[in-house]
Amino acid sequence: MMPRCGSWLFACCTLFVTALPFSVNAESPISGETTSGVTTPGLTTEPPAPAKGALPLEDLRVFTQIYEQIRKNYVEEIDDKTLLEYAIRGMLDKLDPHSAYLDKSSFDDLQVHTTGEFGGIGIEVSMEDGVLTVVTPIDDTPAVKAGIEAGDKIIKLDDILVKGLSLEEAVDKMRGIKGTEIVLTLVREGTEGPFEIIIVRDTIKVRSIRHEIVEEHYGYIRVAQFQTRTGSDMINAVTTMQEEHDLHGLILDLRNNPGGVLQASVEIAGAFLDGKKVVYTEGRSPGMNEDFFADEGDLTQGLPLVVLINDGSASASEIVAGALQDHKRAVLLGTRSFGKGSVQTVQPITQDKAIKLTTALYYTPNGRSIQAQGIVPDIRVERVRVTAIKGRARVSEAELSGHINNSTGNEVSRKARNAEQEDTKLSLQNQDNQLYEALNLLKGLSIFKHAAKNTSEDTSSAASEQ
Repeated sequence: MMPRCGSWLFACCTLFVTALPFSVNAESPISGETTSGVTTPGLTTEPPAPAKGALPLEDLRVFTQIYEQIRKNYVEEIDDKTLLEYAIRGMLDKLDPHSAYLDKSSFDDLQVHTTGEFGGIGIEVSMEDGVLTVVTPIDDTPAVKAGIEAGDKIIKLDDILVKGLSLEEAVDKMRGIKGTEIVLTLVREGTEGPFEIIIVRDTIKVRSIRHEIVEEHYGYIRVAQFQTRTGSDMINAVTTMQEEHDLHGLILDLRNNPGGVLQASVEIAGAFLDGKKVVYTEGRSPGMNEDFFADEGDLTQGLPLVVLINDGSASASEIVAGALQDHKRAVLLGTRSFGKGSVQTVQPITQDKAIKLTTALYYTPNGRSIQAQGIVPDIRVERVRVTAIKGRARVSEAELSGHINNSTGNEVSRKARNAEQEDTKLSLQNQDNQLYEALNLLKGLSIFKHAAKNTSEDTSSAASEQ
């Protein structure tokens, strides 16, 4: 799904680069002088405000004086490069929570989150009591091919002891350029002593989409974050489920999704919206005022759709939820979303440094700004733990002495009823009550849709017979 306007924007951060022009007015008067250069006795003069677009020379003079004071008098010597970087960070950090200076490490992390690709070995790890433990190796990666197993303890990365490293530092050392080697020293339960494995790094692709059939006829799609491939991955997931199952409805889970690429959110919402507007952005720069539309067609041909959101659903997640809600294409269930309605532009400054600057706000098709407000679900359901109420033992008809036997022989005994209660304790209701409620709602929508369709067909048939 491509927007009808072609900018590459991120809802959290963007690749759309805009120039930020500044001009210096050479005729701006210097503070402390009148236009004639003569001070009038008894009259306090203020320098005229700089012309629009001109640099504030007096404020810049104050900046240079403070800069020089720090260079000369701060208790520890700080080099000019570091001081200037601090100044840049300060300017951006004070604008809003999402504008920032990106050094090499931050810039690399941003690219990983947006592309979903990085050079590495392909394992998920956790740090427990200072021990780096493999949670799971990712399918079809160098880690799997090298024989890494879940539960392995990593004690050395090349010649560096893991003890004393943070999780971030350890992950950073395992990442690297495709084709380079790293030696992992492992401890595995059931083996004698540590052993080494040499792994050649490759390009690792992070999955942002997970799908499954939660119950017969009902599909579930989890979107963890919005990357450049997320839209096409979701379309493939829906197509696969439709080919393999008779789908009656879909659940789209956007809970705790922090956002990502705006383009991906347009593609995902657009898959269900048949050419309708998905979102529009407004900013100071004319280039930031854009409308984004879905392609023609509905991927699911109008299947009932329930979207799960919560206070961790932000940015691109809110674009999808807001668009589907405005066009009444889905029912939203959960709790109010995070409320990040701003767009960031990433402008590279050097080969490995950039700034991330808030340049626009986005709005739902009906003109709602989500900034600091969020999306309110159609049905509010908190995430809770559901437990059965324990009370007196209830007697059913089947246990009454002399009851009339069921003519089909399908009587339900007390043992069977107890088994049903035990099943409930382990059911989806107990594991994830919001998903459970979404599934029940989806079933209701599907039943209603099929009933309406059958009624329409019966009416048409009766009319044709007459």
